[in-house]
Amino acid sequence: MPRFPIDYSDRKPLGRTGESVSSIGMGTWGIRDEESAFKALVHAVALGLDLVDTAEMYGSGRAEELVGRVLREVGRESVFVTTKLYPHRFRDPERAVGAMEASLRRLGTSYADLVLIHWPDDLAPLRVQVRSLEAIADRGLARYVGVSNFDRRRLEEAVESTAKYEIVVNQVKYSVLDRSIEEDLLPACLRLGVAVMAYSPLERGAVLRSRPVREVASRCGRTPVQVALNFLVSRPMVVAIPKSERIEHVEEIRGALGWRLRPEELELLEKAGR
Repeated sequence: MPRFPIDYSDRKPLGRTGESVSSIGMGTWGIRDEESAFKALVHAVALGLDLVDTAEMYGSGRAEELVGRVLREVGRESVFVTTKLYPHRFRDPERAVGAMEASLRRLGTSYADLVLIHWPDDLAPLRVQVRSLEAIADRGLARYVGVSNFDRRRLEEAVESTAKYEIVVNQVKYSVLDRSIEEDLLPACLRLGVAVMAYSPLERGAVLRSRPVREVASRCGRTPVQVALNFLVSRPMVVAIPKSERIEHVEEIRGALGWRLRPEELELLEKAGR
């Protein structure tokens, strides 16, 4: 049997909020062709991939500006917007609020749906970082709050440090080829009711060269990209956020939804590794 129960839903719960998001969203890290990426993101939203992830760090703010263009094109209510702020922003609540306001100006919107601490800051107590994160929500600048690149210990401490808002997401590296979070972090997220957003789910194309992934793709008549993404969204509470700058690749990504790998195929992929 697969290591985790198979989740057959193409929309995933956002923590314990009662809200759900597409189990595959779109990332914006490392964009090279902004015009092509703009068209790809607009097409992704039209296909129902309504979660878009960005960060103030990406392109020194240009990625947020690009997402802002997408919002103007498709309508703000059509997109669940996640952004991330540098860790040092969270050393003080007012600094965090000011950084968020700058992000929102680049995004061209009055609020983000979700804001994350991009990675933990070892120079500030975690309780201070969490209080600063909550200050953003208190000002109405984000609907939900979360973290990124937090290990199990830090995640548990962050959850315990909250006063008013729940940590609803931990965004971390996770793929069929890198399943290190399955040892203790993913079980902790499931126990705490924290959704996982998996970045680098295609390992910069490395999944295309994985023999087990290609074997399963051949068996089920799907592409390696679709198999790698389907593996992740088969996990409970896991959302994948691949990046694409091409409409045809977005179409391929959308083809990872609407079906699930069989238990024996998931077991085979669980043996995959670098």
